[in-house]
Amino acid sequence: MQRHVVLPDGERVPALGQGTWRMGERPSERAAEVAALQAGLDAGLTLIDTAEMYGDGGAERVVGEALAGRRDQAFIVSKVFPWNASRKGVVRSCQQSLERLGTDRIDLYLLHWRGGASLGEAVAGFQDLQRAGCIRHWGVSNLDATDLQELWGVPGGGAVAANQLLYHLGERGIDWDTLPWLRQRGIPVMAYCPLGQGGLLNDWRLVGFAERHGITAAQAALAWLLDQGDVIAIPKTRTPERVLENRAALEITLTEAQHTELEELFPPPDGPRPLAIV
Repeated sequence: MQRHVVLPDGERVPALGQGTWRMGERPSERAAEVAALQAGLDAGLTLIDTAEMYGDGGAERVVGEALAGRRDQAFIVSKVFPWNASRKGVVRSCQQSLERLGTDRIDLYLLHWRGGASLGEAVAGFQDLQRAGCIRHWGVSNLDATDLQELWGVPGGGAVAANQLLYHLGERGIDWDTLPWLRQRGIPVMAYCPLGQGGLLNDWRLVGFAERHGITAAQAALAWLLDQGDVIAIPKTRTPERVLENRAALEITLTEAQHTELEELFPPPDGPRPLAIV
């Protein structure tokens, strides 16, 4: 059974989805990548995250192939480069992404990171796209609390639907100020690299925890995120077997004692930290 996270406008979206970073880079891996995404769709992991940056558009093409004939089953997230985030540039980039994805709409369109982007220009472009029916929601990625406060002050900035951030047990910097800021306003986090680019799965603390409780390290890491209720996790894998392993995390609800154990193993920050980005 899928869990859901509620966007600020009340729409419920899947809490566990699929990432595509580093997909679409090698033609020899395309069939496996498409098959993995389709296995996830079959398993109910219908939120798929991609970006114009990934594989120079190649990941969007992989997603488009995986969704052929089943677009309406999916919630598509894509992202625009900050240097394309002028009012007109956002529209141009989105149109190119739509063509690669083979669809007429993106469900959630994000500013990939702040860079030198004008938040006011980006928001104006997003609003143009919404009026044209090209995107349904817009959001941001890799914005810290200071950036978010600036976004909140531009015309229309309060309509931000999500912030995609690096977040996992081994990287909890956003717990200090960015996550509380978002929670006060009902804006969910999309956690990218929720398994720490694979490194977290070899962390002795998580491996030991998972062994003690009869689950895998990946399932423990994902269950911790999913139990928060307002975090969307988007792990990436190229194998259907790993897709199903990740999917099983939806069936796990950690006990209070297990949460306490993880908090002791992976404590939250004791002060502000620079926003971590990969």
